[in-house]
Order: sequence, then structure tokens, then C-alpha cells
Amino acid sequence: MNRLFRPGLRTKLLLISGFLFTIPWIGYEYIWEMEKYLRAGQEKTLQGTVRAVATALHERPKLFDLQASYRSLERGRDLYAYPIVDPIRLDGDLRDWRLKQHALDYGANNILLQSDTYHPGTLTFRHMVGKYREHLYAYFEVSDESITYRPQNSLKVDRNDHLQIAFTTPAGDFRRYLISPYQAGWLTPYEIATDDNSSTTPLKPEPRIQGALAETPQGYNVELRIPLKMLSSKLSFAITDFDRQRKEPAVTISTSDIWNEDKLGTVLVPSPEIEQIIKGLGHSASRIWVVDQHQRVLAKAGDIKTTDGAWNTGNDDVTEDSAWRRFEQTFLHPLYYQFLTKPPKDFIDELYDAGNLEGLHIEEALAGRAGSSWRLTADNKAVILAAAYPIYINQQVMGAVIAEETTNGIRTLRNRALEKLFTMMLGVMLISTVGIFLFASRISARIRTLRDQAELAIDTRGRIQAPIEASTAHDEIGDLSRSYAGMLHRLTQYHHYLENMSSRLSHELRTPVAVVKSSLETLDMEQEGIGDSVYLQRAREGLDRLSSILTNMSEASRLEESLQQTENQDFNLVALLEGCIQGYRLAYPGREIHLVCAQAKVQLHGAPDLLAQLLDKLINNAMEFAPEGTPISVTLEVRNQTAHIEVKNQGPELPDNMQGRLFDSMVSVRTNPGANQQPHLGLGLYIARLIAEFHKGRIEIANRDDTKGVVVRVLIPLS
Repeated sequence: MNRLFRPGLRTKLLLISGFLFTIPWIGYEYIWEMEKYLRAGQEKTLQGTVRAVATALHERPKLFDLQASYRSLERGRDLYAYPIVDPIRLDGDLRDWRLKQHALDYGANNILLQSDTYHPGTLTFRHMVGKYREHLYAYFEVSDESITYRPQNSLKVDRNDHLQIAFTTPAGDFRRYLISPYQAGWLTPYEIATDDNSSTTPLKPEPRIQGALAETPQGYNVELRIPLKMLSSKLSFAITDFDRQRKEPAVTISTSDIWNEDKLGTVLVPSPEIEQIIKGLGHSASRIWVVDQHQRVLAKAGDIKTTDGAWNTGNDDVTEDSAWRRFEQTFLHPLYYQFLTKPPKDFIDELYDAGNLEGLHIEEALAGRAGSSWRLTADNKAVILAAAYPIYINQQVMGAVIAEETTNGIRTLRNRALEKLFTMMLGVMLISTVGIFLFASRISARIRTLRDQAELAIDTRGRIQAPIEASTAHDEIGDLSRSYAGMLHRLTQYHHYLENMSSRLSHELRTPVAVVKSSLETLDMEQEGIGDSVYLQRAREGLDRLSSILTNMSEASRLEESLQQTENQDFNLVALLEGCIQGYRLAYPGREIHLVCAQAKVQLHGAPDLLAQLLDKLINNAMEFAPEGTPISVTLEVRNQTAHIEVKNQGPELPDNMQGRLFDSMVSVRTNPGANQQPHLGLGLYIARLIAEFHKGRIEIANRDDTKGVVVRVLIPLS
């Protein structure tokens, strides 16, 4: 049968100490709540940043007039110069253009002039412009079935494939240029007249505009570089495919009209003036954009991957080289970051090279209201906060300032706070748990010691063997120990009083018994015929019973005292039993007593008189319970160097609740004796147990297996 789990004091205290683990959870929830407030604070701070930047750009119309912020935009016609990070080599090889994904396709929808039915294979091109330092770069990836170069000795520049450029200068002058290459390689642009749209007469070469042409399997590539100081906000390009057979231009595809100044397209170049302004404000903790009312980027400062916001402490990579730090990074951080996330530095920035920005916060800002929004990066690794604020010129919104930050700074602060919290809590819980465990172990040990002393103080017979040592501790367990010690001391005194009471009582009662006995004898001699009196006979019977009681009481007391002085000797246990059985047969002539012993000699070292007295008590006990005419059996066997003596009799069975108590002093299961029966004080089996224990053996009583009576077993070791 499985025992039920009963937790001890230490286990209960350890279970209670488990509530300490709620402290890190509470701290974790608290820091998460603080992160929400930090994010709200970051949003307010970023809104203040864009407000400050927008304040520096208010009422400065020249920053926006040059960018044609008042016109409606048309894709392909209005160009945007994307910022170029790395320098471009003018060689017709487009592999050093990192932003080709922003290039636009020009074809049938962009035909400016054609002489015959247009076929898609005749002429198409991909085109984009970019800004690097003080120059505007452009490339054309042209698909042309056949390339027609300018003849070496020809004075005409329009009888071949050519590229035209039209723009206005910062002073407002309209300029047109034509590039008519002799061959692949370096290009020489020529300025042409602007007063006659049909004129292609070259006026002079323009060395400030540089370029190169390289042939490709599909046609050719053209790369150009134009100084920004030559340009304003209007710009158009046109490529003409010349039909050599018909000796006239077959088709001209352009970004916009190149002949009329009013019909030129626009180009938006990120404003260096605005970039200087936003860089000079010192907001390096945010990435700042300035857009016009068409959401086109005018300037940008900062890198989102390095802008953790105002909450960035700037010492993420500073590590303390100590044993504790190494232990923390080796063992604790891997545990913490099972549920914490490190702010990533390698997330995808989809707006890295954006020319147009979109978002509800920008729309709100261009509508005249401050706005903010949160978004996840494309790879879901980082959270970006963006705030926008309008830029006013003459009470009208001319653009907006957008600032962006990641929450990496807040997440880093959160992680550091959680790391410190968890480390402190682990230390506190470890110390507390060890302290509680030691405290519980100490209490448990003291309680077990007190329990062991209490168990050893009283033996199985109820005798007091050893005192309980009183504790000197001034606590509840010490008080309990002292209470037990005092209680045991009082019980010891009372037990000694009870142990000596029989001998004192026997001694005190013998004198009045002798007086009564002598008085009855004198009365019988002085008055004739009174001896036959019923009352005198009853007095004599009561006196005899009282004398028997005193004899039994004194017998137990004398036996306990004599056991300490008895000397053991070697004798034959079989011979002892045979002699005793013969005596019992003479003493009880009407009873049948058997001895069963398979051995002729069993040598035992002990006191034969005491063993004979033990057997007397057992036979006497069996005679009293066995019905008339039933036999009593005595059996002797030797098993495992132990003599087994069994006395069996028929009769009533033992009560279940008395089998373990019959060998105690003054315990009996007999019914109330009649007037002619001898009194019983329950000392017979008690004396038998004392004799068995004197011989280092034991005695036990139980009901017979056949349920017809009782068997008493005495087990005495032979050596």
C-alpha cells in the first residue's frame, strides 16, 4: 500500500518560499508597464523634435520654390534625384548604380515625335537620375534595334541617334543641349539654340556636362553628369532614333517636352540647404526627413539603424571585464534571453533610399495637423516610431518634417533593467531559499531531536528509561522541550511511586491481616461452636484471599529485585521441561498435559528456577482458561539457535485490542471471579515477560490458527 505524501516542515517552507518567484514576475510586469510609458514619452519627445525642426524651416519660401512644390506631379515627367552614396564612374557600365530599382520605363506612352508607325522594338529606354555631392547623375538604358552614329566628317548633329537635354538655369534662362556621338566612349554635349524649336545647329560645346556611351546587346547605355549649379527645378531628356534609310528621325521618346520652357518636366534634387539646416540642429538621435507637399523627399539626415532615440545610452558595447560579468554573460544572459529579445541592428530599412514617403502621419501633417504612427519593419524585427509636423509658409502648408526612431533604445533600457532585476531577484531568492532551508532544517532537526528523546524516554512497556534534556533556547521549541522535560520528571516520580506502591502496600497490610487472623483464631478457641459459624467461615475465606493478593504482589516485587542478583548457569532445557510437566500432572490429576520435544537435550545458559517459574505461570494461565477435559500441549523446538516453547490450550480467544497488552502489569482479561475463585491481579504474564526478557528473549500470545484457543510462545536464544 503506497504511503500518502506527507510534506515535512522543510518541504512546506520551501513550497511557501516559492511565492518569492512572484517577485520577478511583478517586476517584469512593472518594467513592461514602464516601457509603455517610455514609448509614450518617446512619442512626445519625437513630436517635439519635428516641431523644432519645422520651426527652423517656417517662412523660408526659397527652400521650396526651387523644388516646384506648387505643381501637380506626373510619373515619368517629374523626376526625383535619389541620393547616391558611392561615386559613379562614367563608363556606360551601370553596375555601380545601386538604386536601379527606382528607374522608370519610357516607351509608347512617352513619344514626343514620330515619322512612322511606332514599333516597341524601335526604341525604349529605362532612366533615372541621382544626386552625388554637387552633381546630378543620369543614366539611360536604351533598347535600340540598330545604333546610328554621327559620321566623322558630318557637320549635322541630328542625322543620327542623339540625346537632347533641356533645362532652366537658376537665373531662369532656358538652355538646350544635344549629344551626338561619333562612336562609343566619351561624349561631348553641344549647346543648341532655343529661339527656334526646329533648330539643331550646335553653338558651342559644353565641357561641364560630361558623359559616356557603351554598347550593349540590346542597344546602348548612356551615363551623364551635370553640375547642380547649372540647374533649377525644370529638366527634360529626349532620345531620338534616326532612320538611316529614310534619312529622318524615326521616333523621339522623352521624359517631357524639350522645346517649350513652360512644358518642361521638373526635377527634385534633395536640397543641400535644408540638409545643412537639419544637420545643424544636432538631432542625431533621429532620422529626419523633409518632404514637400507632394510627399517628395527634399532632405534627409541620420540613419535609422543607428538612431535609437533619446533613450539610447550610447554605451551598448561597453562591457565590464570581470569574473561576475563573464559569469553573467555565459550563464545568466542565455537564460534571460529565452524570453527577452535583443534589439536588432540588421533589420531591413525599406525607406533607406525612398524618394517619396507615405503614411497617415505625413498626410495629417500636410493637412496641417501633427501626426505620429508606429510600424514594423518589413522583416518584423524592429518597431519604428515616426512623427510628422507641417511646415508653414504664408499660412499655407508647403511641406512637412518627419522624424523616425526605433524603439531599440527603450528595449535596450528595458533589457538592462530586467537583467539587473532578474540578477538581483535570483540572488535574493537564492539567499532567501537557502536561508529558509537552513532555518527549516534547524527547526526540523530540533523537533526530530525532541521527538527522538520523547520516544527513547519511555519503552514499549511504558517504563521511563531516560530523561528529556531541557533546551536552553528561548523560543517555542525550547519552551516545548522544557515542558516535556518537566512533565517527564513528574511522570518519573509518579511512576516510581506506583512501582513501589505494591511492596509498601504489601508491607503495610500484612500487620492488620495478621491481627485479623489472630483475632479470628482466638475467637474460635474462646467460644466453642463458633467455628462452624457461616460468618466466621466467610471472614476466614476473605482473609485467605487478601493474603493471596499480598503474596502475589510481593512476588512480582521480589522477582524484579532478584533478577538483578541472579546468576546464570548451563542446564538442559528438555530435562527442565520434563520435570515440570511431571509435577503438573501430579498437581492437576484430572487434566491432560502433553510435552512434545524431538530432541533429548537442549543446552541453555540461564536460570532454571526462573524458567520453571515462567512455565508455572503459563500452565496456570492455560488451566484457568481451558475447559474441563481439554488437553494442554507444551512444545519445544530449536530453530536458528533459538528455543521455541509453545503452550497451547483450548478455550475462548483473545480480544483483538488486548493481545499486545496482556504482558503489562495489572492487566487481565478474566471475567469477575466468583466467591470460591482465587483473585487475579494480572501479574502472571507480567512475571513471565520479565523472566523471558532476563534471558534476552521475548514472549508473545496469540489466537490459535484453528481458532479453538490460545497459544503462548516463548523465544529464548541458546547462545
